[in-house]
Amino acid sequence: MYALRIDSVDPAFNLALEEILFDTLSPENPGMFLIWRNEPSVIVGCHQNTAEEVNAAFCRERGIHVVRRPTGGGAVYHDLGNVNFSFLVWVDKNRLAGFEEFMEPMVLALRDLGVNAAYTSRNDITVDGRKVAGTAQRRSGQKMLHHGCLLVDVDTAALSGALAADPEKFRSKGVASHRARVANLREFLPAGLSPERRMTMVIDAMTRRCAPEERSLDPALREKAEALARSRYRSWEWNWGRSPRFTEKRRRRFDWGRLECLLNVRNGVIDGCRLFGDFFALRDIRELEALLVGQRADPSSLRAALADAPVESWFSGARRDELLAFLCGDDQ
Repeated sequence: MYALRIDSVDPAFNLALEEILFDTLSPENPGMFLIWRNEPSVIVGCHQNTAEEVNAAFCRERGIHVVRRPTGGGAVYHDLGNVNFSFLVWVDKNRLAGFEEFMEPMVLALRDLGVNAAYTSRNDITVDGRKVAGTAQRRSGQKMLHHGCLLVDVDTAALSGALAADPEKFRSKGVASHRARVANLREFLPAGLSPERRMTMVIDAMTRRCAPEERSLDPALREKAEALARSRYRSWEWNWGRSPRFTEKRRRRFDWGRLECLLNVRNGVIDGCRLFGDFFALRDIRELEALLVGQRADPSSLRAALADAPVESWFSGARRDELLAFLCGDDQ
């Protein structure tokens, strides 16, 4: 087992690199430990409905990335106050590798820093009952990936805002995130440390416990990871289109009446739309519904589809700007 400290803070590249390195595992290259950080981003579990987990408007306003990972579990928020870790190991065919063997060295690393950390049955690390790290796992044949996110000095206001999608707005077959009470490690480390010093202490403790040596990243693998980031991890199809079928319901009362929009979405594309309310219709409302069917269920695609449509002409007293914001989901 050797360690790689990844210098990139691009979440799409980092997840792509993790996958590329995962594919290199073999009896000749049986294990590595990755340490990496991301700029502000929401990392969504592979079985989740992205639209249900992410406050899309908040993320757009703050420039927060939204990227899907290839492992299960719930959505998490990353920024430079987190440190992420990955164990990539080649395992025996009949070996049932659990979470605990990967969590133990992380717990010991925190205890080396004087933090009373513990491993819990929810695959988390806690301190005084508060979550400071969560993990997820993936296995393919004899290749095992176990990765997690450790909160050191994360922006908790941004964390709350980025994951604060309205749970009553969606009905979905996706796996909802478990909302846990979280804490930053800075609360349990000595006072007076700078953010940089705290992060260095944590990363050094992790590396000492998890890998006996460090190596540099092969430039050829970096190029492969960048290609994969472009083709998959930065794509709308992967990050949003893979969401399971769901129903989105929007409601708003305007001064000209109440309007309700019900969207059926499959693979990120609207395949059914109904508009209800107590408004006065000036045209057949089915014509407007048809304009939304077949479009991607994201604000920019819907705005493009309705750019030349006089949407206000269907509703007596409606104003174009507020109606477009509602139909496209800009105000959600």
